[in-house]
Formats: sequence, C-alpha cells, structure tokens
Amino acid sequence: MAVTSMANSSLRDFQKFNSMALGYTRSPWETRYVVVAGGGGGGTGVNFGTSGGGGGAGGYRSSVAGEVSGGGAVAEQPLSLFSGGVFGVTVGAGGGQNVSGSNSVLGDITCVGGGRGGDSSNNAVGGSGGGPFSGGGSPASGTSGQGFASGGGGTGYGGGGGGAGEAGNTDANAAGGDGVSSSITGTSVFRAGGGSGDQTFNGGVMPGGQGGGGAGGWYLSNAGAAGDPNTGGGGGGGASRTAYSGAGGGGSGIVIFSVPVQATATFSAGVTQSSAVVGINTVYTVTAAGPSDTVTIG
Repeated sequence: MAVTSMANSSLRDFQKFNSMALGYTRSPWETRYVVVAGGGGGGTGVNFGTSGGGGGAGGYRSSVAGEVSGGGAVAEQPLSLFSGGVFGVTVGAGGGQNVSGSNSVLGDITCVGGGRGGDSSNNAVGGSGGGPFSGGGSPASGTSGQGFASGGGGTGYGGGGGGAGEAGNTDANAAGGDGVSSSITGTSVFRAGGGSGDQTFNGGVMPGGQGGGGAGGWYLSNAGAAGDPNTGGGGGGGASRTAYSGAGGGGSGIVIFSVPVQATATFSAGVTQSSAVVGINTVYTVTAAGPSDTVTIG
C-alpha cells in the first residue's frame, strides 16, 4: 500500500510539473499578474474642528511567486489563458474627494476600489478601508485578500486610509497604511498605499503610505494631496480650515501581467499599455482601459 501511495504521489508531481512546463511552451499559457484598483479619495475638512480622513488604497491582487496579495494574503495561483481567448481588462479610476475608487479587472480577476475617506459623513469600506473624520466614525474594513482596514479618527486628526500592506494609523495617528511591493516588471515597486488624514493640532503634514498614498492636509498650509497615478494610492484627507479643506483624489489603478515570450497579447483600441521582455516572459503593463476594453491572447 505504501509503495502504491508513493507511486501515485510521484505521478501527480510529474503531471503537475509537466502541466507547468507546457504552460511555457504552448497554450494554455501560464499567466502571472498584479492587479490594483483605483484608490479612494480623501475626505474633505469641514470646519476648524473637523479633519478629513485619508482614502483607502485600491484592492491589490498578485499571483507572482514569492510575493503577496493585499491584506496579508499569500500570492494567488497563476491564470491559464488559452490562445484565442478574449478577456476583459479595466484600469479603475481613482475616486475624487469624498468618492471611492473604481474596480480594476483582468478576466475573472477583480480588485475593489479603495474606500473614500470621511468628511462630516461616513467613510467607506473598499479594497482598503477609508479613514473616518476626526469628529467620529469607526474604521472601515478592507476586502479580504486585497487590503487592510483604515485607522480610527481622533481629536485633531482624521484616520489614515488602509493600505494593501498594513492598516491605517499603523505608523502614527493619521498615517496611511503602506502598500505592497512587486518585481513583476523586473524592478521592485510599491503600490496601493493608503492616504493620510489631516493632522490639525498634532504636528505638520503627514506623508501618505508607501506605494502612492497622498499626504494629509494641515490647517496652516496644505490641502490633502492626491494619490499617485497608476498605484491605486488613496488620497489625503482635507484640513480643518476653509482655505485648505480640499482633499486629494485617489490614484488610478494598474493591470500588469506576464506571459511566456512565445505568446502574444493584442489589445482593443481604448487600451494604453507597454510591454517589455523580463527573463522568459513578456510583461504587459496596462495604465488605462475602460469597462468595454479587452485583451486577446495569441
């Protein structure tokens, strides 16, 4: 019985290895990806006593071996894409101030837009949660496998938006959570950092979370800053003073995927993308694509 069990195990291992090897020489092609949704916009400051919360980062999903997805999840399994298959591709827009971000899509992979930061009303859940305003409100949760919750607001500061790599307020009150790094393009890049909240009466401008999060406003000098484009970073919360109350919008998302160099990818007219050979793969980086756009695998 033991010999039979070992033989079956060896056969399964061989079949798995053989299947993976075929994915690099013929269809279906083994396809790894990093997909990031648009970041949530920061919440506007309302008056001298109310600080805006930071926007949550866009949801982050990865299937790159040795890396992680958002919210502390392990990397997902790669896709197997057949030649001739047509798949939807969408790059989520960042939300404006007080607006959550939009979803990004690659085939069946969907990442949820980041939650908006709070002003005088509630912050929102999202890929990562948006931070509440200083006058009250609870932290907002992120989406499992995509991002973390926001931090809470307190006297004189809005909550930091959650990031793909950590919750808001992890590094300090009002601080946006850091994002996650990936080397799918051949260079390590952080994405999906949360926006920071305003810090009235608690120091100066709070930088955004690593990975494109926008800095929070400050009542003496700054409105909230926008999240960086194509990172899914959340926007910074607005300051509690009329002159600087404006919040930062969330950064747009991104879709990156790699296929063996033998494969090809053809995009519909509305897609903005670039490609580069990294090792034995061609890596496609899509920086703009609408809900009706597609990619065809050859």
